[in-house]
Order: sequence, then C-alpha cells, then structure tokens
Amino acid sequence: MGDTATDSRDPDCLFCRIVAGEIPSERVHEDDQVIAFKDLHPQAAVHVLVVPREHRRDVRELAERPELLGHVASVAGDIASDLGDGDFRLIFNTGESAGQTVFHVHAHVLAGGPLAEGEM
Repeated sequence: MGDTATDSRDPDCLFCRIVAGEIPSERVHEDDQVIAFKDLHPQAAVHVLVVPREHRRDVRELAERPELLGHVASVAGDIASDLGDGDFRLIFNTGESAGQTVFHVHAHVLAGGPLAEGEM
C-alpha cells in the first residue's frame, strides 16, 4: 500500500470494498465522489455513513481536499433533509481512541428526531 492520500483504493480496506460493490450495503446516495449507506448498528432513527470513494485515512487527510470535505458535508445535509427533518449531527471519529474502527474516513450522519447529548 502506498501513500493513502494519493491512492484511490486500498484492497484491504472494508470501506474501499463497499465502495467497489464487493460488500453489499444499503445505499441511500451515490455520486462520483462519495457513497452513503445506512449504518449496520444505528445510533439514531437516521444513521448514515458518508464515505468518499477516494481512500483517505481520517478527516485530517480529507481536509487536504477541502472541496471533497465540503461535498461530504453537503451530502450529509441532503440526507438529513431526505430521511429526517433536516436537522442533523455530523461526526468524524479520528483515531482509535476516539472510536474510529475503520480507517477510511467516514462521516456519521445522525438525524430523525431529538438526539441525546451523549449519542455518538
């Protein structure tokens, strides 16, 4: 594996495999830059992951492409409007001690009703 900031895909990465369609997911959005799919263990009425097609380890690496980071946020807002009431929480876990378990950047979109302060 080379520099994750420039590689478009890591064959050992779970989310790269989901992006490639090798592992099924319940997609709610798809475009040329990102896919979004329902979380397998939802923490809210709406819990969707927005995942860039391009492999980036975490939000720090995603910030090297501000236009892509902006697109992730925009898609999150669209999903919250489509599947909820438009209000949402957007979370990036960055690093193992912060709860990141898949090291391909992904934004958690939580929506669909009041969210407790402790959720996520």
